[in-house]
Amino acid sequence: MLGPEMLASAIRLAVPVIITAVGAIYSERSGVINIGLEGMMIAGCFTGAAVAFYAGPYAGILAAMTAGALFALIHAVASVHFRVDQIVSGVAINILAYGVVRFSSLSIFNMATTTPHVDCLPKVTIPGLAAVPWLEPLVSKVSPLIFLAFLLIPFTAWVMNRTVFGLRLRSVGEHPLAAETLGVNVYLMKYCGVLISGALAGLSGAYLSIEHTQMYVEGMTQGLGFIALAAMIFGNWMPLGAMWAGLLFGFAQALSLRVVTEAIPYQFIKMVPYILTIVVLAGFVRRSRAPAAVGVPYERGEAA
Repeated sequence: MLGPEMLASAIRLAVPVIITAVGAIYSERSGVINIGLEGMMIAGCFTGAAVAFYAGPYAGILAAMTAGALFALIHAVASVHFRVDQIVSGVAINILAYGVVRFSSLSIFNMATTTPHVDCLPKVTIPGLAAVPWLEPLVSKVSPLIFLAFLLIPFTAWVMNRTVFGLRLRSVGEHPLAAETLGVNVYLMKYCGVLISGALAGLSGAYLSIEHTQMYVEGMTQGLGFIALAAMIFGNWMPLGAMWAGLLFGFAQALSLRVVTEAIPYQFIKMVPYILTIVVLAGFVRRSRAPAAVGVPYERGEAA
């Protein structure tokens, strides 16, 4: 049960959580809570599959990221510009995305809850490593988005700690007034953080619909946007920690899919990954330190 196939399955299931959690880091490091990640994933799922059906998977992925960013822009305008409560705005995004996607699916495909089958990206095989029996399921004929998800971890760590953009983003999330005093455009950095989070949520949605199932099905995100937020908190707003949390959820989900027993109802087995997420989050949330100004509306010239 714990062989390479199990590990490969866990990684595939962890990818959307990892990508979305990394996106959440950008948003919350800028001081904006993004509860709307689930809705942005839904938008990415449908838009990616719909565009891929007509124009291919590459166009579908770009369209999914654009759709996620557009919904993120709505959230940014509401929460940053108009200073709407960020939780309320995020919940509204989730509801709006669900309604827009259902209406669009019905209008385009005459089906409210699904889309036709689409082509996925060409699979990638790492030469040499694929010849090793234990590694073969991990590096042979896998989605390139899996490699991209794990490359996002060191890239985001580098951006946050070694670049001017990342340091400014973090300063805005910690003390926006001090950042503004030093000449940082606080509003611009917040918009950038939220838009990046939306684009990455859209990308993870495209992974689900184009790479994982090769079609959009209503409800396919299964709350992964909220799981990604939990992974981010578990990881203490750090990409490496978020990755490990995502892998933990992926492993639990893969295990639940492989456990078949008549003694335990199937519904209870499906609950295991989510229960594990709650338990782990409850144990680590007190040790985590969120950005000091996260969730606090900011107005130019005023202390957060």
